[in-house]
Amino acid sequence: MIAEKTKLIAPYGGELINLLTPSDQLAERMSYAGELPSLQVSPRVACDLELLAVGAFSPLRGFMNRADFQSVLDTMRLSDGTLFPMPIALPVDPKEDIQVGSDIALRDSRNNILAIQHVEQLYAWDLEETAIKAFGKFDTRHPIIAEMHRWGKLNIAGELEVLQLPHHPDFAELRRTPAETRAVLESYGHDNVVAFQTRNPLHRVHEALTKRAAASVDGVLLLHPVVGMTQPGDVDHYTRVRVYKTLIDNYYEEDRSLLSLLPLAMRMGGPREAVWHAIIRRNYGANHLIVGRDHAGPGVDSLGNPFYGPYDAQELVLEYADEVGVKPVPFTEMVYLEDEDRYEERSKLPEGAKVRKISGTQVRKDYLGKGVPLPGWFSRPEVASILAETYPPRHRRGLCLWFTGLSGSGKSTTAEQIVNLLMEKGRNVTVLDGDVVRTHLSKGLGFSKEDRDTNIRRIGFVASEIVRHGGMVICAAISPYRATRENVRNRVGEGFMEIYMATPLDYVEAQDVKGLYAKARRGDIKGFTGIDDPYEPPLNPDFVLTAENTSAQANARLVVDRLIELGYVLAD
Repeated sequence: MIAEKTKLIAPYGGELINLLTPSDQLAERMSYAGELPSLQVSPRVACDLELLAVGAFSPLRGFMNRADFQSVLDTMRLSDGTLFPMPIALPVDPKEDIQVGSDIALRDSRNNILAIQHVEQLYAWDLEETAIKAFGKFDTRHPIIAEMHRWGKLNIAGELEVLQLPHHPDFAELRRTPAETRAVLESYGHDNVVAFQTRNPLHRVHEALTKRAAASVDGVLLLHPVVGMTQPGDVDHYTRVRVYKTLIDNYYEEDRSLLSLLPLAMRMGGPREAVWHAIIRRNYGANHLIVGRDHAGPGVDSLGNPFYGPYDAQELVLEYADEVGVKPVPFTEMVYLEDEDRYEERSKLPEGAKVRKISGTQVRKDYLGKGVPLPGWFSRPEVASILAETYPPRHRRGLCLWFTGLSGSGKSTTAEQIVNLLMEKGRNVTVLDGDVVRTHLSKGLGFSKEDRDTNIRRIGFVASEIVRHGGMVICAAISPYRATRENVRNRVGEGFMEIYMATPLDYVEAQDVKGLYAKARRGDIKGFTGIDDPYEPPLNPDFVLTAENTSAQANARLVVDRLIELGYVLAD
């Protein structure tokens, strides 16, 4: 813990802010915090709080007030004109009944006290406005926009007094504050530091890219991977850090490279996030940042189109380079020249050059997914071994088949047929049926939007744990709201497949043996999905099926055949 205020030069000539309570006052302030009303913060807020505390977000001194929040959305600047492109807020549900003028204790998920928040402002924020201005569009396929639906509708602002940082027992020797990182980098004796932002394992192309970037400015490489929150479905940080340690220890110059971990909660905000990353790395002592293709992009939107252009982030970082004090080191796509045994940017090669490349999708699907070793030209053998340990072939991995559709559309009957086919193939399957779950896991919940969302998120949590441990689970629930389904997709990660039972409303009403639709039409049942409560169909599901003019057995065969094709089930 840093006991004294650290004064180092940060962007814009300001102080590298340290919000941690001095050690000689800690016991008294901790005792005071223990008597206060508490707010348990999310893992995202805990990450933000930690980086606020140690100065990684300097010149920001706390969670944003109304003026700063709005100014950042509108202009990418704090209300005093200082460049800061990403809103950093402390959301709270109005039900918490927090009052302006009070103090509250912020606690982590394990109930440890982290900070005292002085409540000087409570202000409302608009989800759609925030999504459009910060991320470019209002699309729940974006992982943060899907998550934002769960955030409290008010933001708290005021002086923040941090009592202790979140506890991280893993890789403690690699977790350095900005002040500690700058001190190590300065000891290397070079004027330039090139930071590399990464949330993925490093392969040989990344190794070549980072070494070339450091050499281009005669500087030191700061390998600065994110170990807070990244894109749902990313390789876990334990595996990634094992890869980074192996490479730094064996393939980089000791006096020209430093591995240090960053507990950042990414927003996957593309160009804005890239500028934010530059500001953060300036605080850690870097004056150059490697900005690659689609930097901090979340992939494709609900219609299958990229959220951001491939080089939008490079252009925006370059625009603000002088102001931030960090120059981008841009790279286009890099490929392997087989005849010359080296890597080069494709844009610098003549047409017809003999090159090889493997995309991240191919790594997961065609190599790790099938148990095929990664080739030596692509990945160091130590790295390939670590990844193979963590990611077995697909037929031994977890998978969630998520059925969604109107009541009576054929979700449960199709799921039942799929279970039989999968069991015949040797895969054990857990079924989480919406009606059964409401009897047990969600007993007591009603049918308000809030209760329906809670029910679906509970199913999603159980499904994610089954998938994480290599199991296969089929979830059959109406799950009418798109944002909630996307939230579940993000929790489960890569092993999530959405199956939309698109059976028409007139057909399910005609086949309604329970008479539920008739009761809803008469008004005997209120808030019935498809009648007086909306159903939001998926925009880009993995499967579209219908119970009309076909059978559950035929639908099940379509799904299982596709799973065999993808490698999740072994063929006979």
